[in-house]
Amino acid sequence: MSSQGHHKMQGGRSGGLATLANGKNHTDATDEIDLGDRFSADIARLCMNERYADVEFIVEEQRLPAHRAILAARSEYFRALLYGGMSEATQREISLEVPLDPFKVLLRYIYSGTLSLATLDEDAVIGVLGMANQYGFGDLEMAISKYLRQYLALNNVCMILDAARLYNLEELTQVCHMFMDRNAADLLQHDSFKMLSKESLKEVLRRDCFFAPEVQIFLAVWKWSRYNPDIDIKTVVSYVRLPLMNLEHLLQVVRPSGILEPDKILDAIDERSTSKTLPYRAALWPEENVATAKYLSRCIQGECRSALLDGDVTSYDMEHGYTRHCITDSNDAGIVVELGTMCMVNHIRMLLWDRDSRAYSYFVEVSGNQQQWERVIDYSEYHCRSWQFLYFEARPVRYIRLVGTQNTVNRVFHVVGLEAMHTSNSPKIIDGFVAPVANVATIEMSAIVTDGVSRTRNALINGDFSRYDWDSGYTCHQLGSGEIVVRLGQPYYVGSMRLLLWDCDDRTYSFYIETSTNRKNWQIVVDKRNEKARSWQNFHFTPRPIVFIRIVGTRNTANEIFHCVHLECPTQDENYLKKIAEQKKEREREQSLELEDEIASTSRAAAALSLSQVVFPAAAGLRWPLNSTAAAANVSNETDLPREPHANPSASAAGSPSSTASSPKRSPVPLPDKQQQQQQQPRPQSPPEEVPHEREAERPLVELAVEAEQPPPADG
Repeated sequence: MSSQGHHKMQGGRSGGLATLANGKNHTDATDEIDLGDRFSADIARLCMNERYADVEFIVEEQRLPAHRAILAARSEYFRALLYGGMSEATQREISLEVPLDPFKVLLRYIYSGTLSLATLDEDAVIGVLGMANQYGFGDLEMAISKYLRQYLALNNVCMILDAARLYNLEELTQVCHMFMDRNAADLLQHDSFKMLSKESLKEVLRRDCFFAPEVQIFLAVWKWSRYNPDIDIKTVVSYVRLPLMNLEHLLQVVRPSGILEPDKILDAIDERSTSKTLPYRAALWPEENVATAKYLSRCIQGECRSALLDGDVTSYDMEHGYTRHCITDSNDAGIVVELGTMCMVNHIRMLLWDRDSRAYSYFVEVSGNQQQWERVIDYSEYHCRSWQFLYFEARPVRYIRLVGTQNTVNRVFHVVGLEAMHTSNSPKIIDGFVAPVANVATIEMSAIVTDGVSRTRNALINGDFSRYDWDSGYTCHQLGSGEIVVRLGQPYYVGSMRLLLWDCDDRTYSFYIETSTNRKNWQIVVDKRNEKARSWQNFHFTPRPIVFIRIVGTRNTANEIFHCVHLECPTQDENYLKKIAEQKKEREREQSLELEDEIASTSRAAAALSLSQVVFPAAAGLRWPLNSTAAAANVSNETDLPREPHANPSASAAGSPSSTASSPKRSPVPLPDKQQQQQQQPRPQSPPEEVPHEREAERPLVELAVEAEQPPPADG
């Protein structure tokens, strides 16, 4: 058909549709025809139908007709079975060792794409789950897993856990464990507990958060062993934590059972009385604050105890709204919180009193019995303020002790609020410090600008880096007599920053950045004093703990004021972070190659040494004399060999000056005048370079070996 004819056809069709739309007998029309439901119904009618069937499955002596093409189109397993190189590809009848009813359900799903789980009992659902796993129906497997997660109960959780572990369904396994943790006491009394497999039982007992009285756990395991007499009880009872039982339970319950040797019971008694770290179990309530009255928690030590856990973290002032204790040199005072029960905890949020710019130092300890304390946070040498976001390895906790060691204003430690929980969103911890990914130099993360001039005190860290002009939106200081200092809310382990310099014209700046943990000892991490910088600046340096960030401008090509608009710590520039990651990967690759070269070089040297040990004895037995003149000449000339200098760490660090003393307090200056003249900023002195030492290079042994192998004189 010509192009013109095609256009006429399109136009005629459009005109016809328009006519129908405007006529009296209007009917809906569409350009697409969807009869998928009818197609699915037609295919579903072929399920276990001899019509067109070209294969028969024999399951439990029953014949089930099927169609190779449909099965192969729906499953990789059947595609390999029926069209691969196996013998079944040419057989009309195929025997399968599977349960009949679940296999029939699976066939209906294959032909129809639908499956009503509500019509099946729990055993049938588990059976279909096994079929889906065996024949590679991953989508069906995940759908059944999701269904089972919603209908967990005491009478089915053990059976579902066994199936989940058998088929490696990690999410379903995790949900089963959480359900069992929260219902441990009831589950131990339920008849279904004795149906649990040995491996699943051991996995449950191994969990710290399977929380129930240990004597109940022992009785349930004993009952399980009587129901499973063929299994060695000793392999299971070893997971019962005997030291958590009191003396009465050990002597009147465990001992009469006869399933443990007396020495095991004596060892448990001894461990309970002498051990500093008992293997406690604890309740797990993910992402929930357990330091509340809802969980029966209370403050049992400190002044004004009722304020700490009341949940009010807004209405506090100089007189009320906080719990406190006096700071002593011996650190024997503190604030103690008792949780309602033993809880699994890995995160504490604490609000320090912050109505002014004061800072506190402190440490946090936890305990299970108020006798042995474990220090999980130690910020006793660091300045902290406002909200504290503390993370540590998850552990059972019953008591939390807060001990203040310093207040920059007086000798009292004030805490407004406390939260304790278990979170799955723990950041990376390095040497006890959080290594953040997100920017922590923000008001929300308790950072504050302590030095610098601005119309708004925290303009540098308020997150707004788009609205700034000649008069506002930046923080500044006078060149030669000022600085900009940011104090983070707590020490963080950081290795990058990003800075936005004021860039409403084409001026450039020079500056350097120092960091400190105590505002006494400073280290330069960025040195741009000899560079012309403008607008956005990214920095990467050796990661370290940081509390204070000091930015000192040394030059402005327009006037004598240094202006910063925005600070990030760590940098949030994704492109820069990607570049740094690629560079790190390249360095690791180069180091790997260098290591391989070093290993190869060592191997060659070892081979040469072996050669020399063979050559010298052979040379010693020769009748002709060695060329002693040449050898003597070589030995006498060793002092003329090139000399190899020692590595000099001072020389390599000569370009990285550092300061160990804090600058004196500088008074604020007015906002900058664009016509002011530039002043020269004094720079910290770099350590002097040292003259590298030299040493003589040793002559390789292989050269002597080669000389020993010189040919004999002609007259020999």
